Amino acid sequence: MGILNVTPDSFSDGGKHFSLDAAIRRGLQMVQEGADWIDVGGESTRPGACEVDEAEECRRVLPVVEALSGSCGAVISVDTQKVGVARQALEHGACVINDVGAGQERSAMWKLVAETGAGYVAMHMQGKPSTMQLNPSYGDACCDVDRFFEDRMKAILEMGVHPDQIVLDVGIGFGKALGHNLRLLGGLRIFKHFRRPILVGVSRKSFIGLLTEAGVGDRLPGSLAAASWAVMEGAQILRVHDVAESVQAVRVVDAIALHAG
Repeated sequence: MGILNVTPDSFSDGGKHFSLDAAIRRGLQMVQEGADWIDVGGESTRPGACEVDEAEECRRVLPVVEALSGSCGAVISVDTQKVGVARQALEHGACVINDVGAGQERSAMWKLVAETGAGYVAMHMQGKPSTMQLNPSYGDACCDVDRFFEDRMKAILEMGVHPDQIVLDVGIGFGKALGHNLRLLGGLRIFKHFRRPILVGVSRKSFIGLLTEAGVGDRLPGSLAAASWAVMEGAQILRVHDVAESVQAVRVVDAIALHAG
């Protein structure tokens, strides 16, 4: 899954693809580099980020979603917490809703997913982007996230969504301290019992900087290491900024796994 932020303030690439032409070029480039899926977001969810109103978020994402859905052949998702944005994005060609706000009461969003048959990524986040890193706390991160997925799966299915529509994202960096992120990555296999694809987003995130003292632009090696580990532990979808490099790393991991003992 290639990350396409059409925002001025995302933590890694804010402003780089803010214009329509730049966003479309980057989306097509990521597909050429091997992305199967482009995730278009118009509201930053970096720690401390402020919310964007629905009209502005639609203004940012809808033209990009429409252009890419008609030209690139990849799955197009919209990264949003707003049901109004999600509905319009689906009407403009998106087929998946990537909902970082799945921890909130989302009955309207889940009803939309049930009505449209769209894919739905349910991500774990403790708190909201504006507050999530103030004091994240868990008994055991894997156990707590596992319980969250159990609760959310039950609620989502009760709204009429089919299990095959759901992808689970453990939410690396969303309301987690360093130890919580490492625990989740180390325990990804715990979540296999849900029998749903597991999505992992580690690309350029702050835990890599805490471990290595690398700035955001220098975290590619750590991102590839974490992504490779995630694949070996059962992740089926990687959300990344650096598509070509990530595709190469995953192909090597897959080849080794195929020939392992």
